[in-house]
Amino acid sequence: MANAKKIALITGANKGLGFEMARQLSQAGVTVVLTARDPKKGEAAAEQLQAEGLDVQFLKLDVTDPADHAAAAAFVAEKFGRLDILINNAGISAGELGTGKASTTSQDVLHQIFETNFFAPVALTQALLPLLQKSEAGRIVNMSSILGSQALHADPNSPIYNFKSLAYDASKTALNSFTIHLSQELKDTSIKVNSAHPGWVKTDMGTDAAPMEIPEGGETGVALALLAEDGPAGGFFHLGQPLPW
Repeated sequence: MANAKKIALITGANKGLGFEMARQLSQAGVTVVLTARDPKKGEAAAEQLQAEGLDVQFLKLDVTDPADHAAAAAFVAEKFGRLDILINNAGISAGELGTGKASTTSQDVLHQIFETNFFAPVALTQALLPLLQKSEAGRIVNMSSILGSQALHADPNSPIYNFKSLAYDASKTALNSFTIHLSQELKDTSIKVNSAHPGWVKTDMGTDAAPMEIPEGGETGVALALLAEDGPAGGFFHLGQPLPW
C-alpha cells in the first residue's frame, strides 16, 4: 500500500461503542474517519481523540441520507484512494427494546428502525464497496446484536427468549442476512464481512443496568476489523466466539 496505515470509517462514532472503537483502532495504528450526523458532536469527539494523540478526523455522515453516502465515498477516494475497514455501527432502538410486541408494533416504528439499522448500512456499504475493493485486505463489520439471532429467540432455554422487540430484533436479523449474502458474494476476494455482537454494554441504549463496560464492548468489532488473512468470514461473533444465526 502506498499509505501503510490502514484507513477505517466508523458510523455513529461520536459516542458509545463507535467512539470507543475509533479510539481502539487509532491506538492500533489505524487512521480513523469518525462519522456522525451531528457535526458539532462529531467534531468534539474527533478533537477529544486527537488530543490523545490519535489519528482521527471527523466526517459528517447521516447514514439515512444517500447524498451523505456519496459525499463520504468522494471524501475517502480523494483523501486516501481506498478504504480498508468499514464498521457499520450506527443504530437505533426507538425506545422499543423489551416492549416492541409483534401484535402492536407500529408501521412507523418498523420503518424508522429498519431505515437506520438495515437499509442505511446496506446502501452505505454499496457506496463504499469500490473503495474497499482497492484495499489489500478489506474488512466490513456489521454491528449487530444477539437479539438478531433467530435460533436463540426460538429456544425457550436461551437467555433472550423472554426479551423480544420486533422492530429492533428483526432489523438486526436482516443485517445478519446482509452479512451472509455479501460475504458469500465476496468469498473469492480479500474482503471479509462479519457481524458482531458487542454484548450488553453501558451505553445510552444499553443503560447503566448493562454488565459490560464500553471498552470491553468495543473489543469484538475491533478484532473483526483487524482480522488476519486466515480469519473467519461470513460469521456472527462475540469476543471471539461464534453465535448462532
